[in-house]
Amino acid sequence: MASKDHPRRIIPNLFPLHVCKELEFIHKSNCTVGYRPNVFSTTLSHLIATNSSHLIMPFISLREKLKEIVEETFDCEYELFIEFTGLISWNKGASIGWHSDDNRPYLKQRVFTAVCYLNSYGKDFSGGMFHFQDGEPGNYVPMAGDLVLYSADSRNVHCVDEITDGERLTLILWFSRESSFDEDAKLLSLLDQSISDNEPVSCIPLPAPSNMYWYSLNQACDNQQGYDIHFARLFVLGFDIYPTQEKSCSSEKLSQHSSNVFMEPLQLVREDKLYSRKFTNLLHALQAVQFYYWKQQALQQREIFIDNTSDVSLLSDEQKEVVHALRSAFSSAIQSDTRVLCYSSTADSSKLPFDWACFSAAITCWEEYTFELLKQLRMHIPFWKDYQSLFSVSSSLDK
Repeated sequence: MASKDHPRRIIPNLFPLHVCKELEFIHKSNCTVGYRPNVFSTTLSHLIATNSSHLIMPFISLREKLKEIVEETFDCEYELFIEFTGLISWNKGASIGWHSDDNRPYLKQRVFTAVCYLNSYGKDFSGGMFHFQDGEPGNYVPMAGDLVLYSADSRNVHCVDEITDGERLTLILWFSRESSFDEDAKLLSLLDQSISDNEPVSCIPLPAPSNMYWYSLNQACDNQQGYDIHFARLFVLGFDIYPTQEKSCSSEKLSQHSSNVFMEPLQLVREDKLYSRKFTNLLHALQAVQFYYWKQQALQQREIFIDNTSDVSLLSDEQKEVVHALRSAFSSAIQSDTRVLCYSSTADSSKLPFDWACFSAAITCWEEYTFELLKQLRMHIPFWKDYQSLFSVSSSLDK
């Protein structure tokens, strides 16, 4: 039970690491520029809108579990409704001063907040300590798998220290007593628009407008220098891209038409090697790369790789020119940005272990993972529509 004076609770090690890593994969594959400087976000509605509806499935049982814990912790005599579910990452330079989650008039319906930490202080990021202004516990050191619950009112005024390095990643849920703020109705409406019962479903992501991925170095000005956060994630991991529809490229041309380049078919490049697989767009390629880094260790332990000599080839001189032009056009802002990094600077991300055979195996596993989530989604949707709620369909109904 939570204190009445300062209703809050910290539950350590609630979620296993593999759950945290799966949500990290989803966020780093799909996030947009967030609601405040140096913050990135991934919402369920955004996943549905960008043709990645299957990626909402890992959230469903988590939302149910968290709702039950919140209702039990705060001894609710009424049903709560989930107002918002999202992944939020706080990057270098991000912070928030003392506030309560309902301190704005349009948020008065919010009654409780649940924050699940997906990575750890001192390992994945520096800074970012969480503090309550009054009451106990007063300070919290974020650790992967922990859950922090508190009432969204003046009894739990809190702040977050500035992130000094890396990326602090959380799953956040907001709860309301008012059914009109239940996000399930909105999500079901979006699913109904995006998935037809009679048509095959493609899992190829369709990126949102490019300005949703554009991080500006000077956020106080318009049309300022910056970079695409998805390209940045690939770049810091040591990848370049080769646009398959471009016959000749210049830095000036690419800078003027960057959004087109990222929306068009491309191949991945690492050092002087070109991967044969063609991806539909940048978001499509990023999902493959992030899945590889999520599953790399498990795949290496299985050692089920096959000869991949046909999957990669050396870049031609002409291809090298195109890749170099792209790098010149897009990488300078990333390299010059000392405030926001996609990965902790405790290690050079571009030098993380990499193996093309393992990467090819990861692509196969990624496609199997996507197919299984889509299968689950298609099975759940009729029940969701009947009950107008997102919930885990029992195993007996799976048969």
